[in-house]
Amino acid sequence: MINLKKRNKLKILNDPIYGFITIPNELIFDLIEHKYFQRLRRISQMGLSYLVYPGAHHTRFHHALGCMYLMQKTVRVLRFKGIDISEEEEEALYIAILLHDIGHGPFSHAMEHSIVNEVNHEAISLMFMEEINEDFNGSLTLAIQIFKGEYHRNFLHQLISGQLDMDRLDYLKRDSFYTGVAEGNINSERLITMLTVINDELVVEEKGIYSVEKFLLARRLMYWQVYLHKTSLVAENLLIRVLKRAKELSQAGVQLNASASLTFFLKNKITPDNFTPAVLETFSRLDDYDIVAAMKEWMASEDFVLSKLSSMIIDRDLLKIKIKKKPFQEKKKENLIEKFKGHYKISGEEARYFIFEGTISNQAYHQNKQNINILYKSNKIVDIVKATDQFNLKALSKPVTKYFMCYPKHKH
Repeated sequence: MINLKKRNKLKILNDPIYGFITIPNELIFDLIEHKYFQRLRRISQMGLSYLVYPGAHHTRFHHALGCMYLMQKTVRVLRFKGIDISEEEEEALYIAILLHDIGHGPFSHAMEHSIVNEVNHEAISLMFMEEINEDFNGSLTLAIQIFKGEYHRNFLHQLISGQLDMDRLDYLKRDSFYTGVAEGNINSERLITMLTVINDELVVEEKGIYSVEKFLLARRLMYWQVYLHKTSLVAENLLIRVLKRAKELSQAGVQLNASASLTFFLKNKITPDNFTPAVLETFSRLDDYDIVAAMKEWMASEDFVLSKLSSMIIDRDLLKIKIKKKPFQEKKKENLIEKFKGHYKISGEEARYFIFEGTISNQAYHQNKQNINILYKSNKIVDIVKATDQFNLKALSKPVTKYFMCYPKHKH
């Protein structure tokens, strides 16, 4: 007799980019069903970028499934080329890539710089994996080893976390699709077809060299045009300041309206030492909705800083931003602070929430970190920067730093 329940777990999902994605086995299905993974449906992949690109509302759930689809393709390609990947390793790769971003909080980078600022999302991802591993009787153990880079076959880790990993191959294509920024549209499937493994290291066959060039160029353009877009930058910095101010007020005993999970993180100082399973459970209940709902409440706060910052984001009436290649003069910032202080009758400390500087940097390729190597027909292996006749790539491997200053729009 056919077990209908069993058949039902091999679902097919429709993805706007790749078409149908097949869930490979029951364990993966059960992982996707897990509440910690389902939470990713409520966490936007690109934070507040939708304030610039209205279509950028896709979630980390979308992205994780896309990464798994690309990993399935990669396993097929590598096996076809005679690379031995056991069934256990295959399953572990799917699990590791599916869960690689599970530790992201709402508007993740803003969270990391404000209310959970001592624990990064990679560490939280690992904690989630360990926790889920207990629920699944240890069946994630190999995936965790590969994720941490502790498994003896290095190329498996490179597929999860390297300069040409499934994460990047999916997010560039997906983010470019949802923002409508065509420059980021890479041919991830062609890149995968060009992959092979030599001496346990991932390499790209010589005929894939132009696809790699396009990939690195797309990465650079997406960073300047999308991820570091000046309006997104202002919005993210405002959000960091909203959360910092809320935390400051909460710790000083001010009662703020917020969900129970958000209130917990506002009232408590969270460090790697006290990030217990109970704290993880509370963290798992946080998503974008907690933050947006809280800001809507805080717009009516008696605290000038909190209400003004929250209104700026909710009403999209953001600060102005200037970006330069050289640092700003301190005097300019101090003058702006004095004017703002006088106009609103607030302290210098409060005014600094609205007038501040920062730096952004972009390096599309790190030459000294898990290189992208090209395999020539002669079996010679050469780093992409040396292999290419594209002068731009040398430039892409140098970090570019720019300086920004944010300040209120109105002349006071």
